[in-house]
Amino acid sequence: MSADDYKRAAAARALEFIEPGMKLGLGTGSTAAHFVALLGEKVKAGFEVVCVPTSEATAAQARALGIKLTTLDEEPILDVTVDGTDEIDGDLRLIKGGGGALLREKIVAVSSDRLIVIADAEKRVAMLGAFPLPVEVVRFGLASTRQMIEALASDIGCEGPLTLRLKADGQPFVTDNGNVILDCAFGRLPDPEALDDVLRQIPGVVENGLFLGICDTAILAGPDGVEVLQAENLFALDDGLDA
Repeated sequence: MSADDYKRAAAARALEFIEPGMKLGLGTGSTAAHFVALLGEKVKAGFEVVCVPTSEATAAQARALGIKLTTLDEEPILDVTVDGTDEIDGDLRLIKGGGGALLREKIVAVSSDRLIVIADAEKRVAMLGAFPLPVEVVRFGLASTRQMIEALASDIGCEGPLTLRLKADGQPFVTDNGNVILDCAFGRLPDPEALDDVLRQIPGVVENGLFLGICDTAILAGPDGVEVLQAENLFALDDGLDA
């Protein structure tokens, strides 16, 4: 099975947690797209849910599949959000934002009673940081904000290049919120909470891709099967999955 097959297997397992009438948050990215596609199949068969998308791309996919959409203004509290991740550690701490939707993803996640993260098993790491940390920043004063991130991160031992994310045409990647992203290659993060605290002190930083204490359930699929991890006691449930 390929990595894409594992992503779909994790998405299919997450669908088992969803009940009719729920208010859902729909994540962004390749793994979340599998969940939206599978949900769309159930909706077509008469399954009723209402959803808040975390990006314009997810909204477009959901509309095309006939999934009913709403907003957090209309439904400020959601039952469940299902989303992917770029990294996840043993404490269910995450790095997200590879798809550029980290701000809306975090807003929707914390507005939900439960965040279910789905991923292929290779996303699990012993320590966060191999994936560069996305930091969404406003374009005004970008150079100043960048220097402040470098200085304050260095004070707590986080050093490495900060790269402005670009599109294929060489122009800056702009989020759905009109901001840009700095991908911070700090390497291993022994204390992600300290880094999160530092980044929150910088006015030009809108949000960062550290999702700490937010994930309730992680569903990881790989050659050994589908593993379900619960944050409250981190016990694991294994499902069989043919490789």
